[in-house]
Amino acid sequence: MPGPPRGLRPAGAATACRLACRPRAGGAAGGRAPTWHGGRVDTAERVLAYGGGWLDRAGPLRTDETRLTELLTRSSTVVLPMWRDRCLVDGHGPVRLGAERASLVRSAASDTVFLGMDGDVGVFAADLSALPERSAAEMAGAARSVDVRALVGRLEPGDAAVQAYARGLLHWHRQQRFCGACGAPAVAGGGGHVRTCTGGECGRPLFPRIEPAIIVLVEAPGAPGRCLLARHAGAAEDAYSTLAGFVEVGESLEDAVRREMTEEAGVTVTDVTYQGSQAWPFPAGLMVGFRATATSDEVRVDGEELLEARWFTRAELRDRVASGRTLGRVDAIDHRLLEDWLAEG
Repeated sequence: MPGPPRGLRPAGAATACRLACRPRAGGAAGGRAPTWHGGRVDTAERVLAYGGGWLDRAGPLRTDETRLTELLTRSSTVVLPMWRDRCLVDGHGPVRLGAERASLVRSAASDTVFLGMDGDVGVFAADLSALPERSAAEMAGAARSVDVRALVGRLEPGDAAVQAYARGLLHWHRQQRFCGACGAPAVAGGGGHVRTCTGGECGRPLFPRIEPAIIVLVEAPGAPGRCLLARHAGAAEDAYSTLAGFVEVGESLEDAVRREMTEEAGVTVTDVTYQGSQAWPFPAGLMVGFRATATSDEVRVDGEELLEARWFTRAELRDRVASGRTLGRVDAIDHRLLEDWLAEG
């Protein structure tokens, strides 16, 4: 698997509600996020990009159609408009709509989903993908559409998490119009967190699926300290990153680490140790980070997913950084794995 693939003001009539304007600590990937009112995120927790979301997802409300309908009619309710997996933005960042403009957007949306509560404020996302981009932007009072990954560093981690959450959920709805078992249409329910097959003899509920993947920093045995980086198929000549792969059916995360390292790089590893996880809704991933130690420094790449792999010392990686190269994507967990390894020596 290739390595993991970045200011908020409502537009126009949305000035009645400006969500997420309260100060938050940390602005870039790997920053700190505050505790939200439900207590899910601790101030001491290190937050990766697309994590630390400040919404209370309010699971029990998803099945309360009366309450959800009432929330949608409130003037304080916020709607995040999306267009084909992209955020609709003005000059300040993703637009967040309230009042009349939100109602207009919802009337044109193919799907409107409930994301959660910000205190007493309901937060929804609306999909304008059926419209041309310019029409969608004009309706939302936006200037254009932008991939949320291009906004990391400009958004607080929790704000990027909410935008990515909206992206992932709306993407799933566009891909799950029909039941995969009988082919009948599937209709949305549960505030947008389930679709139900309409087939008379089927009727199965369909839920968003998560695709777990492991990403690993492999250390060489013995001194000097070295880590294994690889150049993936399609990557630039001098572009190296950590190794990663999808978890297969009937496989633990640790088993996936050992299998992928052997298959792709011919490396047998031990001491597989969990480092952290990251939401990666592009479209439905969960990146799980590990460290592992190779039993030898012999490397044999598969020649398909990996074109080459080599061991790097800390000094070599620091030289690469000094020359302007980055350590993985700034919004991805591999960046943290490499930074943490460099900080140890």
